[in-house]
Amino acid sequence: MERFLVASKNKDTIHEIKEILDGFPFEIVGMESIGMDADSFEGNALIKASTIQKQVGGYVMADDSGLCIDALDGAPGIYSSRFCGEDSTYQEKFEKIWEMLKDVPKEKWTAHFVCAIAVVRPDGSHFVVKEQCDGVLLDAPRGENGFGYDPIFFVPEIGKTTAEISDEEKNAISHRGKALRSMLAILKES
Repeated sequence: MERFLVASKNKDTIHEIKEILDGFPFEIVGMESIGMDADSFEGNALIKASTIQKQVGGYVMADDSGLCIDALDGAPGIYSSRFCGEDSTYQEKFEKIWEMLKDVPKEKWTAHFVCAIAVVRPDGSHFVVKEQCDGVLLDAPRGENGFGYDPIFFVPEIGKTTAEISDEEKNAISHRGKALRSMLAILKES
């Protein structure tokens, strides 16, 4: 089976990708991020995938994802995992967000998760897909599933946070699930 390298150090992300791509005819392998940043989700994903592909060959997929809060001009955005510092907890991140939003009416606490996925093929050609999941932020965490910002990200269409739903339900609506399905559609066409 051919290896499909996912350039990410986030174990939760790797686990979620493996679940969503169950049955994909490649061995999905994660690795530590190379620590290079661009100014967009798409740029970050492509930098990771391109750099790794040059080193190991084959197909390489990298994703970059994060939470974008409309009232904060898209912050934390590409800095979502490092928001409040590399070693901050998600509770600390939540508290910082709530502090930043304290003067914003709650009906304007709209946000979206974004996921950009870059795939570099063995011949060096590449493509990038980007998808999002829209929601609103809550002022207190709810739910035990998921990871990261999931406990404060409420999806009105389902009436729950992404931490209150099963992995299967989350994968059906999430930014990463949508992006991975878009990626698969492109790979199947080529």
